[in-house]
Amino acid sequence: MRSEEWFEEAVEFKKGVSTALQVQKKLHSEKSKYQQIDVYETVAFGKMFSLDGVIMVTEADEFCYHEMISHPALCTHPNPRSVLIVGAGDGGVVREVLKHPEVEGIELCEIDEKVIEISKKFFPHVSKDLGNPKVKIVVQDAIEYIKEKHKEYDVIIVDSTDPVGPAEGLFKRDFFINCEKALKDEGILVTQAESFFYDPQFISGIFEKTRGIFPVMKYYYTMIPTYASGTIGFTFCSKKHDPEKDLHEERARKLQDLKYYSTGIHRAAFVMPVFTKKFFK
Repeated sequence: MRSEEWFEEAVEFKKGVSTALQVQKKLHSEKSKYQQIDVYETVAFGKMFSLDGVIMVTEADEFCYHEMISHPALCTHPNPRSVLIVGAGDGGVVREVLKHPEVEGIELCEIDEKVIEISKKFFPHVSKDLGNPKVKIVVQDAIEYIKEKHKEYDVIIVDSTDPVGPAEGLFKRDFFINCEKALKDEGILVTQAESFFYDPQFISGIFEKTRGIFPVMKYYYTMIPTYASGTIGFTFCSKKHDPEKDLHEERARKLQDLKYYSTGIHRAAFVMPVFTKKFFK
């Protein structure tokens, strides 16, 4: 905090950059077993949820992230019936996945039950579907949970925090290998993959360490103003289907209550700026 009235995110301090939001008041603060959890009422973005001082969710722009980590994979897979969501205890990815009527079951594996509890209390619009009968909540470390799975899921979505602390193992080669084993033959994995403006070496490292695991591997991104650099990217890893060639447009156009995702945005998200091309070799 640079004063009592501002929240200042320090995640990119080492690069000489910070994101600051004016706050009206702090609504909640506690230290869970895994991380510091805070909720603020901000002037510009409504309620904000932070973990270890890093912005996770704001009421004003959360849809930019939750729609884009979810719908590209689900609209590429021909029949996504079973979905595993890793992290995402706030419930935003669950909300988006349930917009697909083909989905019969969702497993949400969240390591920190306090994230779920606090999201239900302060972010009901985001967490509203966590009690849906299609949803099974598992409070466990996904790194261990995924080891027991074999060809169980059509889609796996990894909505993780930054690659430090409890989330560090979610970006290692062994975890990607275990996800590949847990997916069915037409399975798709999507993971949070940082910003191409601030994290080019991390992105290159992900592509290098996961080479050969999935036949199709691509990067795409969304814009979101409260994340560092105003963008956040994702890795799209698929056993068979290409998100640029195999989009099911009719299904995508039938989706309801969207604010960001569309078939046009789907295609555009995979078109990368020229300077980023070297990151994905």
